[in-house]
Amino acid sequence: MHQSTSLSAVEATSYYRHLGGEDYESTIHTQGAWNPHEQHMAPVTGVLVHALEQFQPRDGMRLVRFNFDILGLIPAGPFSIETTMLRPGKTIELLQAELVAHGRPTVRVTAWRLQTGDTGAVEALEDPSMGSPDDAEPWDGMEIWPGGFIRSLEGRVEPGHRPGRGRAWLRSPYSMLDGVPTSPLVRLLGLVDSANGISARVVPGPGGYMFPNVDLSVHVHREPVGEWLGLETHVTFAADGVGLTSSVLHDIKGPFGRSEQILTVRPIPDAK
Repeated sequence: MHQSTSLSAVEATSYYRHLGGEDYESTIHTQGAWNPHEQHMAPVTGVLVHALEQFQPRDGMRLVRFNFDILGLIPAGPFSIETTMLRPGKTIELLQAELVAHGRPTVRVTAWRLQTGDTGAVEALEDPSMGSPDDAEPWDGMEIWPGGFIRSLEGRVEPGHRPGRGRAWLRSPYSMLDGVPTSPLVRLLGLVDSANGISARVVPGPGGYMFPNVDLSVHVHREPVGEWLGLETHVTFAADGVGLTSSVLHDIKGPFGRSEQILTVRPIPDAK
């Protein structure tokens, strides 16, 4: 095990420790599925969203869109988050945060923050609700994946779930940051990157295919609530090594956003 952290799986009750200022450290619960010495993108998403929330917050404004670019392997252990304002404005702002490990950026996110107001008179929603996780069946389908992050999840599944398309609920007993309260937005967006694994078209393994995502794009039309994330997901593979995982995001009140992940689909190299 190459997880660089002072907290074991038994001791760790969060995905990250805040070391002060811009500095953080991952725990075993962030461990990725493709490599044991890297972080899964899902908790990385959560801690970056938390950093964006804390950066120059303003009443009557909320974060609504996040574009994450994964610039390389995200190493386990210590890292820093550098947050800046790219486009200030009275009603619209564009923020950026970078996760920097070993002196280089490994994930970069830009996020739009918009002014809110009362539009209840024209409120409308087209996506149907997934219902309640209480009515879904317990599910261990994520166990095909290795890694500490996947082991941290509880899953439930809706009828009709199959490779390439499905509806599943996820939650985690662990906080995003040790001893630091975080919002439902942070908690639920910290699970969204799991979408690429909940209804995989092919099972990863020797002689098969890998399909990691190189980005994550999330649009949030409503502030989410609770601790359960519902993922209504379908997966597309093109014939030239590119794929797309698309999801409608749900909480216990219904749909609150959408996510997209572009994939690089390639044969798994033979072990030497």
